[in-house]
Amino acid sequence: MSMKVDKDAFYRRAKLLYSTWKEKEALWAKMDAFVCAVGVDEEVVYSKSTALQAWMLGYELTDTVIVLTEDSILFLASKKKIEFLRPLEANLDTSKTVPDIKLLTRDKEDKDKKNFGRIMEAIKGSKGGKNLGVFAKDKFPGAFMDLWRDSLKKESFEQVDLTSCFGYLMAPKEETEISIVKKAAGLSSDIFSKYLKEQIMDIIDGDKKKSHSKLCKDIEEQISNKESKLLANVDKSAVDMCYPPIIQSGGNYKLKFSVVSDKENLHFGAIVCSLGVRYKSYCSNIVRTMLVDPSQEVQDLYTYLVSLEDLIIAKLQAGTKLSDVYHAAIENVKKERSDLMDKINKNFGFAMGIEFREGSLVIGPNCEMKAKKGMVFNVNVGVTGVSQKGAKDSKGKNVALFIGDTVEVKEGEGGQLLTGSKKKVKNIAIFLKDDDSDDEKENLDNNMDMDPMNYGRGTRRGAIMDQKLRTDSTTEQKRKQHQKDLLAKMNAEALQRLKEGKKEDDKVKVRKAPVSYKTPGLLPKEPEVKELKIYVDKKYETIIMPIFGVPVPFHIATIKNISSSVEGDYTYLRINFFHPGASIGRDEPRYTNPEATFLKEVTYRSTNIKEPGELTAPSLNLNTAFRLIKDIQKKYKTREAEEKEKADLVEQDSLHISSAKGNPKLKDLYIRPNIVQKRLSGTLESHTNGFRYTSIRGDKVDILYNNIKHALFQPCDGEMIILLHFHLKNPIMFGKKKQQDVQFYTEVGEITTDLGKHQHMHDRDDLAAEQAERELRHKLKQGFKGFCEKVEAVTKGALEFDSPFRDLGFNGVPHRETVLLQPTSSCLVNLTSWPPFVTTLEDVELVHFERVQLSLKNFDMVFIFKDYAKKISMVTAIPMTMLDHVKEWLNSCDIKYTEGVQSLNWGKIMKTIVDDPEGFFDSGGWNFLDPESDGEDEDDDDSDEDETFNMSGGDDDGDSGEESDSDEDFSDDSNISDEEYSEELDSDESSGKDWSDLEAEAAEDDRDRGDGEGEGRSKGGGSGQSNNPAARREKERRDKQREKGKSPKKHKSDKNRTPEKSKRHKSGDRDRDRKRDRSGSSHGKSPKKSRR
Repeated sequence: MSMKVDKDAFYRRAKLLYSTWKEKEALWAKMDAFVCAVGVDEEVVYSKSTALQAWMLGYELTDTVIVLTEDSILFLASKKKIEFLRPLEANLDTSKTVPDIKLLTRDKEDKDKKNFGRIMEAIKGSKGGKNLGVFAKDKFPGAFMDLWRDSLKKESFEQVDLTSCFGYLMAPKEETEISIVKKAAGLSSDIFSKYLKEQIMDIIDGDKKKSHSKLCKDIEEQISNKESKLLANVDKSAVDMCYPPIIQSGGNYKLKFSVVSDKENLHFGAIVCSLGVRYKSYCSNIVRTMLVDPSQEVQDLYTYLVSLEDLIIAKLQAGTKLSDVYHAAIENVKKERSDLMDKINKNFGFAMGIEFREGSLVIGPNCEMKAKKGMVFNVNVGVTGVSQKGAKDSKGKNVALFIGDTVEVKEGEGGQLLTGSKKKVKNIAIFLKDDDSDDEKENLDNNMDMDPMNYGRGTRRGAIMDQKLRTDSTTEQKRKQHQKDLLAKMNAEALQRLKEGKKEDDKVKVRKAPVSYKTPGLLPKEPEVKELKIYVDKKYETIIMPIFGVPVPFHIATIKNISSSVEGDYTYLRINFFHPGASIGRDEPRYTNPEATFLKEVTYRSTNIKEPGELTAPSLNLNTAFRLIKDIQKKYKTREAEEKEKADLVEQDSLHISSAKGNPKLKDLYIRPNIVQKRLSGTLESHTNGFRYTSIRGDKVDILYNNIKHALFQPCDGEMIILLHFHLKNPIMFGKKKQQDVQFYTEVGEITTDLGKHQHMHDRDDLAAEQAERELRHKLKQGFKGFCEKVEAVTKGALEFDSPFRDLGFNGVPHRETVLLQPTSSCLVNLTSWPPFVTTLEDVELVHFERVQLSLKNFDMVFIFKDYAKKISMVTAIPMTMLDHVKEWLNSCDIKYTEGVQSLNWGKIMKTIVDDPEGFFDSGGWNFLDPESDGEDEDDDDSDEDETFNMSGGDDDGDSGEESDSDEDFSDDSNISDEEYSEELDSDESSGKDWSDLEAEAAEDDRDRGDGEGEGRSKGGGSGQSNNPAARREKERRDKQREKGKSPKKHKSDKNRTPEKSKRHKSGDRDRDRKRDRSGSSHGKSPKKSRR
């Protein structure tokens, strides 16, 4: 037999059993001996007898009898099983609490009469020999079991049912058992979140039909499929389901784990999913309810159930009666939602272990048992018979909600959640968007009626294409309408925010002016001072200078700069001081008395020539003073810079170190920014209220959970590093600088490649290296993901890790290089390059696109924040092809965006807004950035700034097919003046003939074509005055003037026209002129140009 019995575990647990028996509490006192007999029955999944075997031996042994007496433990089994149990004969219990082991091999010839006789003698010799402990419900079939029961009947022992006693004994788990339960719970979470949830969402997205029973069968196939990725890190042969998965929807709900899923199709309403994975005989369970288009009432009810489950888990502590936990939950229901009293489930869970349900340990009103450290409970809360108003169909009116998790009982704190799958409304609710309006549906019906193919593939294909076209045509309109609503809302909120913000005046801390010496007695008594030399006092950071024969101290803070120069025989030392007006445009220091007289500069001169008898030249004192002043100034500025960095730091709480061995931990991580110049690896560990990073050199960096604004996990898909990034609410100090962003990462594969290395696609070494890198990537991804899930479980959802959506990413330049910017659910980030770019979407007021022109390849993106005092953030050089993609993403995030052609001076704009917010918003607020916010219906043909193509030609009643055909190539230029156009015709295109020749030829062409075509052209030009005699006369007059080589003059009749008609007429004339000029210019082209 390849299996081995765990001797240590057997004697450890047997000692616990015998110790409990000797304490003689409850039913244990009545027991003289105990019998556990297990037969062969494949239908029995859970029984106390098999659970006891698994607990003591690690395996289930069929056709085996175990007898516990005061003096011995007897095993009766087949020869192979006895060989498996042989190692237990050597007693490892030095205290002799556990008696010796006696192994009896079955004898089939005499039908085990001798063996049964020896067992009966042992039972009779144990204590009183009358009361036999048994598991009353366990009655296994089979010939061997029948013989055993017959021999027991002959002796007429009094049987005592110890089912509940053994259940309570085995319920507290050891560390090894807890680790197995955690793996089982992790598998349950993964199967729900990574498989079942995805399957249900796919069915809903595709509007597919699939029965509950088929879904459950698919889950069981995933468990039995040994190649499944979900079972990557576990022993696949030891994985099984605790019970057949249960999926219920469509109004038919029973919140029990004995229910069988029916064959009804999945209904898109409340979908209750229950499943439990059993790993190495230990059970786990998870229950989730997915909601499709739930009403607000149902969402609120679900949120309450989540909070009620959290309350139960918090109350479930070692030493607490299970009935007290139940009553605490019921009291909360009475207080918060008394309407649920008759709808809520009768108990709130039960203990789990080797058996799925321990019947004696139930979180119910009558269970007086106390929870113990290490017990594992299936905590579940559910309500049935909830009516949902506004349901789409009759099946959706009756709703049930059910939530359940596997929880470990702890000492002195609430239970620990082992099934970390998220369960907030935002994680389980699916909201379907109905984009089709009534008009669109009507159009679809008309299209279907017109189609001769009412059946088959053609109909389906046409419907899909129509749907796509309709959606595309309406998406832009919906987006514009949504943006218009956002603009009005944003302006109102911004004005309100600025008004409220004015009331809170932040007091600016005024730093005290530095003082050299508080009393005259502190002035140095050095000889240099008495000799009226320049003296540098390092202790007080003061320079004592002789001025008018008096030594005067000046603190180093008063000195702006110094310079030394040698001119001829003299050395000059020039000292400049700070004074009012010296630092214009910078942060000028505050002066307590600006009206006082200030010293601006002092210059000292000393000779370089040594007099006879002098050791050094007098100028040496100036050189020494210059050097010392520079040193002190450097130290002072460094210290000031550090103090300025620390000035606005928010004091953090101290980190509470957790002494538990199972703290989530990641090893071999690098930190950015570096703690020291050299890059060091270290370990990141999660504690009670924060993370601690410890480098191999011993440096420590603490990050508290309550100071983390965004916790981001970026996997290594398409990247050379895998990382965890923390964007903080308040900066922390390390490396002598404030840091708002801290990142922990490790490299995946080779970041540098040897280009000189000869590579071949079938090189075995290269293939092995690629395979190794793929495995490393997978391993790292699993490790980081597991760390994140554990931290989320430890913090009970207070800290949630977010991951970027790579598919929504776009390129841009936030700092110096082009990077991939990726949205997350709460921000826009680039984490791979350093410094990182993290912009919180919640803080963004408005996004403005600059340099948006068709002629340019890229544009810029400006983020204006709700805090107008905060500097704007900019991303430059985003490809123009991504403009619609970025707009769609911003619109989905409810962020207002605007666009413009020019780059704006944002410093001045923001200063104007902050100085006079009421005036800014009274004049329209941010409307000045939005060209579509006003004047949409006005005719802007003559505007110099309007560069867009006008489809209507500025005329409401002159639209026709002829119009678009005749002048569609030239309508782009309808707003260019005659002078501008004449400059265009002076290019290579018109070379060969002069202006007057071209005009004459154009006039002849017009006369040859006749009046009909001339009228068509005037109509195509957009004047709308083709039948007007005045227009015809004007045309003839202009043609005659061109023949004479003169430029056309404005006709007198123009003065009598209305402004609108005049404008249209001029527009039409210009179009006609342009067409003639172009047709005329083609005569002067070279053959090659004509062909092109």
